[in-house]
Amino acid sequence: MDSEALRKYSALHPKPAGLTLQYGTAGFRTKAEQLDHIMFRMGLLAVLRSKAVTATIGIMVTASHNPEEDNGVKLVDPLGEMLHPSWEEYATQLANAEEQELQKVITEICQKAAVNLQKDASVFIGRDTRPSSKKLSQSVIDGIQVLGGQYHDYGLVTTPQLHYMVCCQNTQGQYGKATLEGYYEKLSKAFMELIKQSHCSGESQRHLKIDCANGIGALKLSEMKPYFPQEVLIHIYNDGTKEKLNHLCGADFVKVHQKPPGGLDMKPNERCCSFDGDADRIVYYYKDTAGHFHLVDGDKIATLISVFLKELLAKVKQNFKMAVVQTAYANGNSTRYLQETLKVPVHCVKTGVKHLHHKAQEFDVGVYFEANGHGTVLFSKAAETKIRQLAKEEKDDEKREAANVLENVIDLINQTVGDAVSDMLVIEAILALKGLTVQQWDALYADLPNRLLKVQVADRRVIDTTDAERRALTPPGLQEKIDALVKKYKLSRAFVRPSGTEDVVRIYAEADTQENADALAHEVSLAVFHLAGGKGAPPQP
Repeated sequence: MDSEALRKYSALHPKPAGLTLQYGTAGFRTKAEQLDHIMFRMGLLAVLRSKAVTATIGIMVTASHNPEEDNGVKLVDPLGEMLHPSWEEYATQLANAEEQELQKVITEICQKAAVNLQKDASVFIGRDTRPSSKKLSQSVIDGIQVLGGQYHDYGLVTTPQLHYMVCCQNTQGQYGKATLEGYYEKLSKAFMELIKQSHCSGESQRHLKIDCANGIGALKLSEMKPYFPQEVLIHIYNDGTKEKLNHLCGADFVKVHQKPPGGLDMKPNERCCSFDGDADRIVYYYKDTAGHFHLVDGDKIATLISVFLKELLAKVKQNFKMAVVQTAYANGNSTRYLQETLKVPVHCVKTGVKHLHHKAQEFDVGVYFEANGHGTVLFSKAAETKIRQLAKEEKDDEKREAANVLENVIDLINQTVGDAVSDMLVIEAILALKGLTVQQWDALYADLPNRLLKVQVADRRVIDTTDAERRALTPPGLQEKIDALVKKYKLSRAFVRPSGTEDVVRIYAEADTQENADALAHEVSLAVFHLAGGKGAPPQP
């Protein structure tokens, strides 16, 4: 390690005094002007991680659905998955080290993680469309070069595209070609193979309006358009040419506010969807003839995909284990429908994509989606091999055709991470193959009315949870209070959990009517305020 170069470059990317940041599920995220030193140091860390695992590591510069003035960075592990938890700690240590300790911290990480600095390192870099992203990705490159790493800068890409490239590179091309063309070709080919079998009724079925959150999704969808067949008519809105990223638009806005985004004119019964700022989440929605807005969220997406896969798996007659993984935020009626009507096992895990992904890996077919629209489907190696073999060699027509459809689904879904473009194509293919309208899809089950609230507290750590965050262990008396409140309402449940990023406690409640869900959420928020050290004035109904 060249100490002189490290000192010199580190001084060009100084750490603001007194700033400490934590690497969480979303990596680092804050105001863009506070991130220069973080980017430089994550360049350093990516080189160390690459040397430790002898593989290419990804770095994505994005703050996803945050406002345009924010930015962030996350590292991507060799198979396109999120950074290993032990390295999240190293990321936090490195980010918060004072200038003069930087070399010492690097040496400590090398010792703890058995990093051989003589080894080669390779890093893939991508960034979103924020005004600050280009300069910040240059700081990442400085960090990579100081430690002698090789890099490939993909420039503007969606977050899932970078995850895909890293996986392709480290599987020596088995997962696909590590280029944007490779990504577009693989997805569009699988999509066309799927919809070939559909007997699509009428023109209206194929129109889809997409709100791209004024982000990277618009650029990449436009690039992909030539790869689509004629019959797919996608109309891009909020393409970033006029308005600010994520401002009054995007998947997060639509989900939280339960209303259509600005910049997209909806006619009754038109199928619409929204991506988030870095295109790793998607939600659908429509307006009925009475003008009411209907959100079709991640729970409904998981349900549609599960209905489709369950039918196909029944036809191939293999003993594949399929399950759906949800968090406590999943609507109670989605869980009931999956378990009772579809007879598919459902598992609940802690909030955060890494927990869902990890659990889904335990099954032959693991479907996971957060209610916010982030999710994908994972196929075990054994299941994938068997399906491909059946598609090629099976004599029984029905079995072979079902295996063929499954094979195309495997190629269309981005198994590394939730991907709005890939998920959208999977959904569009399923709707076409099953001849479903967005209203028929929405009618699979009715969502229980629910309400999300947050309460500011002095210290979010006073709340500790168990049972996949569905029950509070501390402070004393809080869970008993919630249990008593829940008993007052029909079909109700409520839970509280500390935010991962700020000193607030998040509250979720659902019940038989919106009025009851709102009342329950409010009563629980008062209990949190009084028992968990609320700040400011008590919550108002």
